[in-house]
Amino acid sequence: MGILRMGFTVIAVIFFVTVGDSRAQSPSPEEKGLEIAKEADRRLSGFGDCQEIFTMTLRDDRGRSRVRRMRILTLEREDDGDWFLSIFDEPADVKGTAMLTYSHTHTDDDQWLYLPALKRVKRISSKKKSGSFMGSEFSFEDFSSMEIEKYKYKYLRNEPCGDLDCFVSEWIPTYAYSGYTRMMVWHDLAEYRIQRVDYYDRKNKLLKTLLVKGYQLFDEKYWRAMHWIMENHQTKRSTTLEYSEYRFGVGLTERDFDQAALKRAK
Repeated sequence: MGILRMGFTVIAVIFFVTVGDSRAQSPSPEEKGLEIAKEADRRLSGFGDCQEIFTMTLRDDRGRSRVRRMRILTLEREDDGDWFLSIFDEPADVKGTAMLTYSHTHTDDDQWLYLPALKRVKRISSKKKSGSFMGSEFSFEDFSSMEIEKYKYKYLRNEPCGDLDCFVSEWIPTYAYSGYTRMMVWHDLAEYRIQRVDYYDRKNKLLKTLLVKGYQLFDEKYWRAMHWIMENHQTKRSTTLEYSEYRFGVGLTERDFDQAALKRAK
């Protein structure tokens, strides 16, 4: 073998070994999608407990609206999914209505709804969690925490999202009875905050889009959005959530999230 040819051979070997090592070190789309979801979850975690106050506005396909005021209490859990207690404060016809959610990482979530007019607690079946939550465009499923273990992930691309640049990933629910075949999720590159979610129904048609805006920093480390809007492309209805308060470390305990708490919520 001539010296020149040997030189080209050595260069070629070095090139392919280098490229091979680079490819071996690069995460797959599935691995990168999981990494993005984990980092986003990490940045949201560690607050312990929280109380949120917001206004929910429901708009029908003719633009007519109804307004409700709500609170959500959250207890962060290290060994499982988070717990939530959602309480309606206004108007009078829904005041005292409350929903308790125990999110789980590996099993179906548990949810109960208290209806004060009937003075009874109703367990929500896993098969019905894709249904509308109190007439809104949010489903019962949407009021659970998005636990990492409950989805398969795939990074798709980077692209602009408004004034920001975003990761775009596909999330596929792995738990039974989800109302969605998949979700397209936009996280901004800077802070891994969710900016947009597209939801696809069981026929894999675009059902809803969630737009999340107005992020503010609380306690110098917790980003929370002040404006959420869920648009239903099939019904032409929408639901807007306008947050007025987030309070962290309010001293909530497990007792605040037992089933008796549903009836105490006033």
